[in-house]
Amino acid sequence: MHGKVYLVGAGPGDPELLTVRALYLLQQADAVVHDRLVSRAIMSCVNPEASLHDVGKVAACRAGMQDDINALLLSLSKTHQHVVRLKGGDPFVFGRGGEEQLYLHQHGVQVEVVPGITAAIGAAASLGIPLTHRGLASSMRVVTGHLRDNRGLELDWASLSDPSCTLVFYMAMANCGHIAQALIQHGRDADTPIALAQDATLKNQRWGLGTLQTLPQLAETFSPPALLIIGDVVRLHPDYPRPRAPAQDTRHVEPFGALT
Repeated sequence: MHGKVYLVGAGPGDPELLTVRALYLLQQADAVVHDRLVSRAIMSCVNPEASLHDVGKVAACRAGMQDDINALLLSLSKTHQHVVRLKGGDPFVFGRGGEEQLYLHQHGVQVEVVPGITAAIGAAASLGIPLTHRGLASSMRVVTGHLRDNRGLELDWASLSDPSCTLVFYMAMANCGHIAQALIQHGRDADTPIALAQDATLKNQRWGLGTLQTLPQLAETFSPPALLIIGDVVRLHPDYPRPRAPAQDTRHVEPFGALT
């Protein structure tokens, strides 16, 4: 008889942004399989008697690591009743939760998915940047910036150049130069505002503002993982440079008809 596996989203880092369901499961778990990006503050919420399994997964993990994680979850489900697979953000947004769910279902294991606040939503909120805004952005797209099998970013750059769409790139730090160049080449304005956020929602979060043109230089001052937001909505950040109002002409002008 298998135990149950819970694919739980840990949110963007701040433990106060955990869902009530996620917190309850962490407190009741007897085994937790977690990634490196789950914050220490959130790990402190875990049942102290639970067995912890740090799979240390990052974007550039070694080949076959996901297979090892799948096998570990299956093995733990045979010996534990409540297995929590804890992922940063949301399990189904670049978290490979779909692959783990499929594998476990194929092996007869019951799975429950507990959504979390994904990094795009958490980072934008912490910076005061709305991802959609009337008159600036009518849609948003969440995009991977991670190379696939060293073949480059296989993206539809023409569609991503739509100025009415906010873009949020995950795992993009190593490819910011390529992203900026491709978007500009496909029609996105080089002066399109951008924001970078690192450790978003945490007390030590860092952020920076710029444009597509200055993105490569700004990215050099950040360490992965960081989130990249592109679009006119970034202008709504309180610190984004505002264009100066035109100088008022203070010269005295006689009202029309007053001349003789």
